[in-house]
Amino acid sequence: MTENISIKITNPNDEKVLAIIEELSANLYLRFGSDGKNSFTDWEYNDSKFIFAIAEIDNEIVGCGAIRPISENIGEVKRMYSKYPGKKIGQTILAFLENKAKATGYTDLILETRVKNQEASQFYKKQDYNVIPNYGKYTDRPEAICFGKSLK
Repeated sequence: MTENISIKITNPNDEKVLAIIEELSANLYLRFGSDGKNSFTDWEYNDSKFIFAIAEIDNEIVGCGAIRPISENIGEVKRMYSKYPGKKIGQTILAFLENKAKATGYTDLILETRVKNQEASQFYKKQDYNVIPNYGKYTDRPEAICFGKSLK
């Protein structure tokens, strides 16, 4: 039986969405000692280039992901999470975000994860992201690894 994953854009402050964001933060904290929330609180949710999406299976929110603007043409992938491994939830969310990013005018996407997060690094490599020099606040952080992908 194949489960249908539906993806939709929503507001990350929506009460129904907060649980999946908290689950992601708790998961990151348990695994890596940091919940990643500090880079998710200062965003302009009303910015037309900000995209936040959730994945649902049978009305259960099973994943999320976001893109925030870095510049006019560069977006940063943030808060990617799949509640259930092996169901292509992450792939489905990321493909949706990439399509929306391209339609929004982004030409490139970048992201950061922890070097320790081998699962995420392997996931992004399989989605054709390449290791790039650490950028922005990650420049002098050896625990960070950054990836990029052209949408052209």
